[in-house]
Amino acid sequence: MTIKAPHISTNSMLLPRRAFLRGAGVALALPALECMSPVLARSTPAATPRRLLVIVNNIGVLAKHFFPTGTGTSYEMSPYLSTLAGHRRDFTVISGLSHPGVTGGHSTDNCFLTSARGAFKANFRNTISLDQLAAEHLGQLTRFPSFNLGVNIEKANRSLSWTRDGVLLPAEDNPGTLFQQMFIQGNQSEVEARLRRLNTRGSILDTLLAESQRLNRQVSKADRMRLDQYQTSIREVEERLQSLRQWERLPKPAAPRTAPPTIEGDKFFFEKFALHLEMALLAFESDSTRIVTLMLDAFKTPAFRLSAEQSTNDSYHGLSHHGFDEAKIKQLEAADRRSMTTLRDLLDSLAQRTEGDQRLLDRTILLFGSNMGDSNIHDNTNLPILLAGGGFRHGQHLTFNPRNNTPLSNLFVSILQRIGIETDSFGSSTGSLSGLGQI
Repeated sequence: MTIKAPHISTNSMLLPRRAFLRGAGVALALPALECMSPVLARSTPAATPRRLLVIVNNIGVLAKHFFPTGTGTSYEMSPYLSTLAGHRRDFTVISGLSHPGVTGGHSTDNCFLTSARGAFKANFRNTISLDQLAAEHLGQLTRFPSFNLGVNIEKANRSLSWTRDGVLLPAEDNPGTLFQQMFIQGNQSEVEARLRRLNTRGSILDTLLAESQRLNRQVSKADRMRLDQYQTSIREVEERLQSLRQWERLPKPAAPRTAPPTIEGDKFFFEKFALHLEMALLAFESDSTRIVTLMLDAFKTPAFRLSAEQSTNDSYHGLSHHGFDEAKIKQLEAADRRSMTTLRDLLDSLAQRTEGDQRLLDRTILLFGSNMGDSNIHDNTNLPILLAGGGFRHGQHLTFNPRNNTPLSNLFVSILQRIGIETDSFGSSTGSLSGLGQI
């Protein structure tokens, strides 16, 4: 039996971590409880719903074909961006951004939405991700605070979503499961079974809270502070469970389409990508959630289909370390262009759908990017970043110092503010992102 409990250290005594776990007498996996996070002062929800969709390809793109020439609104579109030419006024491309102190190659994808420094170093612990911080502040406005999705993702080791205690939240990689969560109510006995499971979780939390309070009398002052944080986390999860019970008794929205097909095989990378985006759109249209993250785990993707007529000769990761081999670069270009086409189709869909008197695109902040600036040499600077929709003033190329990058978290601050969260900092930020205006 294991549990992700807070690490406790003290000079006055050595308290084995498992002593607490055995004392609790239960097994609990934090990701199954969504998150453990302290109660924060939450923003008053804006009258206009604001949504966030983050898409990250952890291999990245070929920068020379992605970044445009020129700056401001008069920039010249790059080969990749030309695919999105019909939406030029709907997006901003940004160069010269990265996370300070986040280096080490492909697995920095785990820090893309956290900006936690020192990945891969001894005793590294991640921090809360942008999406989960936004979910904390927005509260239970929707049935699901957020959806964390993945294509070909290594679920136990990779995620865009992390709790305040630095715990990985596993990504959902099955669109069918997501569809069922959103639209399939089940019969009365199934609903009652789910309620019983929620009640069981509540009982486990009661036990954990009692055990942590008992330990308060045995540890140092520093450890008591840590345990106080842990107890606050438990109370926050209790609040979340209560909300889940209330939502469970409410009918789910009618399904607007049939359940999605199951796509077997990791070679169908782009087919899965498109299907996940369809589910994200359904989630927004049905207001099942307002926050969606999607990691495209290209690092774990084997040789894959580029089209009905063409497949790659190597894994996505293998292609990324092209060593300037022209054949590999050509296949990478084809993959990048397929990504841009998928992104264009997403922008089309968001622009065609309306909510009230606005396009869904105007109420949805879309962030597309990568933790890799150049996968060929494991470079984590000058990241490819594209921001679309959400009521920002677009149609420009924002440029920052390519050698001394501006923190990507500055953009995150601007995103949080646009969602309606009053903050002037996040992670490694030094403020909001200059040059990014609002309509």
